[in-house]
Formats: sequence, structure tokens, C-alpha cells
Amino acid sequence: MLEKLKEEVYKANMDLVKHGLVIFTWGNVSGIDREKGLVVIKPSGVDYDVMKPEDMVVIDLDGNIVEGHLKPSSDTPTHLAIYRAWPEVGGVVHTHSTFATGWSQAGLDIPNIGTTHADYFHEAIPCTADMTEEEVKGAYELETGNVIIKRFEGMNPMHTPGVLVKNHGPFAWGKDPHDAVHNAVVMEQVAKMASIAFAANPNLTMNPLLVEKHFNRKHGPNAYYGQN
Repeated sequence: MLEKLKEEVYKANMDLVKHGLVIFTWGNVSGIDREKGLVVIKPSGVDYDVMKPEDMVVIDLDGNIVEGHLKPSSDTPTHLAIYRAWPEVGGVVHTHSTFATGWSQAGLDIPNIGTTHADYFHEAIPCTADMTEEEVKGAYELETGNVIIKRFEGMNPMHTPGVLVKNHGPFAWGKDPHDAVHNAVVMEQVAKMASIAFAANPNLTMNPLLVEKHFNRKHGPNAYYGQN
């Protein structure tokens, strides 16, 4: 079942290792078949060195296992909340990559201060609010998804396809698992650049015209970056 999507999700998970975003078993990628309403996600706590495409777990949007011999990622409810909230999303990534997680632990948005950021993220990459005692002690992973969704009220999640969960780490998404991983890689690099920039000049500024120019030349109605 969904063998092509399983292979795609498996490769996307292995790309987290390739790009240095995860160590041990710290990250996960999922992808969704919107037509079937089914999600494929990495199994929980399985080492990347031994993981295979057939280990990927198929679940429905309520979290029920449809196919698979292993438990799905413990972050599954967060992924599912994102898929249910935003129909445009086709893949979701969670990592504990160093610099993005550092900003998460600091509880700070990553401001849009450079053209690299603006090429991929229109707004500051937002950090969520503190989770309440009820949210932490209750359905924690589901509530993590809910605080992400709440943070994006009034924002276009496809124009800023990433978030920092306060004291936890980054999530990213995209039109498919590969695109979601791409955005996660860029988010880590942007977080690293911002860390260096603010250390060098805490009073730095950004030209808002550059933000609009760089975002729209890749994503706007008259985008011209790349080949037709």
C-alpha cells in the first residue's frame, strides 16, 4: 500500500541525515496522499542505519494504523494536526537541528534579515507561545500541533513554511516530503546566519523592499527565478 509514497518518505527521512539535521533518532518526516486521506510516517525510535522503506507506517488522519508492523513516530499527532488544518501541505518535517532549536529554546522568532531568508520565508519564522500545563499534561503532541496552527492565525503557512515550537524545536512543511525537507534545511541555515549576524551586530536592520523582491521573484505571480 502506497509503496511509492513510502519510498519517498523513506528517502526524505534519510535526507535529514545527509544534510546533518538529525543525529540518532531525533527527526521524522511524513507525507500524505490527499486523495486516499492516508499519511506515511517514520516509525518511532528506529535508527536511520537500519531503517527501510517497508518500515514506514501508514495511518489515517485520525491516527489509526492502516498498515505497518511498527509504531508510528511519537510526533504523529502534530503532523496530523498540520495536515488537517492546511490542505496545501503535502509533507511535514520535525528535527532538533542545532541552530533552529537554539532559537526555539530562546523563545524567539527568526527575523527576516536577509535575502536567503526572504527567498523561502516571507515573514519571520515564528516561535510558538508557552504551552500551558493542561496542554503539556494532556494530549501533548496534538496540542503541539494546535499551538503551531494558532501561531499562524493571519499568516499564510505556505509563504512561511516553518515554525519554532518554544523550548522544543523546528517543524517545516512543503508541497511534498522532499519540499518539506528542503525547507527544513534552509530554515537551519537561516537560523545559523541569523545567529552570526546578531552576534556581529545586535542593531542590524533589513530593507523591506529586498524581502518583497526576493520572495516574489521566486513565489510571486510574476516569478522569474529558475527555468520555465
